[in-house]
Amino acid sequence: MIHQTLIPRSHHLTLGVIGALWRVLRTSLKSKLHRAAVTDANINYEGSITIPTDLMEQADLWDGEKVLVTSITNGARLETYVIPGPRGSGQIIVNGAAAHLINTGHRVTIMAWGESEHPIIPKRLLLNERNEVVNETVL
Repeated sequence: MIHQTLIPRSHHLTLGVIGALWRVLRTSLKSKLHRAAVTDANINYEGSITIPTDLMEQADLWDGEKVLVTSITNGARLETYVIPGPRGSGQIIVNGAAAHLINTGHRVTIMAWGESEHPIIPKRLLLNERNEVVNETVL
């Protein structure tokens, strides 16, 4: 058992045991779709965010993966999960209660995180108004 004072809360680290050795898993950015344009907001759907499968593959996002969605338009932030949309459609659809916060026409950043002992090289994609990738080196 590790005493609480050995690892300050400010470090936000997850610890796991492998045999007699300790590993430190750090949570880091894994995937980022920056400036995605929300093409629809469906309050009556159960929840989630729909992302075209081609963008999911390019950004290394999985069906059902937890994401943080931040609105560049109004500053709203929410967590939800990804569902695949039609390949090449450019449709980014906010579903369920989240549609009260983020609406059609909003520009958003969609981010996912990974845990690793080693640095993660994230997939960072800048999208245009049609949700096409225009840059793969955005910060």
